[in-house]
Amino acid sequence: MQGESLRPSAIDTTVPSVARMYDYFLGGDDNYQSDREACEELLKQVPSTKTLAVNNRRFLQRVVRMLAAEYGVRQFIDHGSGLPTRDNVHQVAQAVDPASRVVYVDNDPIVLAHGRAMLEENDRTAVIQADMRDTDEIFGHAETTRLIDFSQPVAALFVSVMHCIPDESDPAGLVRSVAERLAPGSFLVVCQLVSDRPEIRKFVTDFMAEATGGTWGRVREEQEVVQYFNGLEILEPGLVEVSTWRPDTDLAPEQETDEWLEWGGVGRLR
Repeated sequence: MQGESLRPSAIDTTVPSVARMYDYFLGGDDNYQSDREACEELLKQVPSTKTLAVNNRRFLQRVVRMLAAEYGVRQFIDHGSGLPTRDNVHQVAQAVDPASRVVYVDNDPIVLAHGRAMLEENDRTAVIQADMRDTDEIFGHAETTRLIDFSQPVAALFVSVMHCIPDESDPAGLVRSVAERLAPGSFLVVCQLVSDRPEIRKFVTDFMAEATGGTWGRVREEQEVVQYFNGLEILEPGLVEVSTWRPDTDLAPEQETDEWLEWGGVGRLR
């Protein structure tokens, strides 16, 4: 997950980070006391959050595997990638074809440090520090232009990050601006936290904005997420709660409560 202010210069361990909170929910070790406390407080009000994070990660892995194996995609840009964890995008894609190329984008400096250490021997993968709203910087970055051929199809991933973008930054416009730069046959993978309960949307939005020092967007409604896919061909099964998107196992953890959902899907450019 992503959503920090543009270009933080240092790691402030006293302020929760969206990326580190996500890491905690996934059982990782790259988090601090402030992150853990924020997560535990969030779980009191929205107890499905940990299961939601696990299912979201599995959705990402299924999508990447499908795009690489069934559609021949060999280029991926992962916006708001978060901290490295097992079976990252490059591991899934390169298991299908070792020539697959991946650019990870995040503006949390700890993501940059851990990502570069992990990928230093993989010259088909790069981690760049940038705000995911800055499409010009991302697409013009030396590592991006080294790895990505924009005349060929690309999969642009916005997985569990759009709720980190405030309305004034026009999240739907961000998706459009990326789509406009991609070749026909490219894909956009987009999902975000939604709820049909106004009190949950307000609580989580207010809590996360305060906890992260204002670097947060908004929990939205399903109808708002539909706008991200305007002009795209939506792949089956459409826009859904992500654990139900082409599941490959019956063993995925089930949410015991449904106060909010991770909701979205995959769109293709024609």
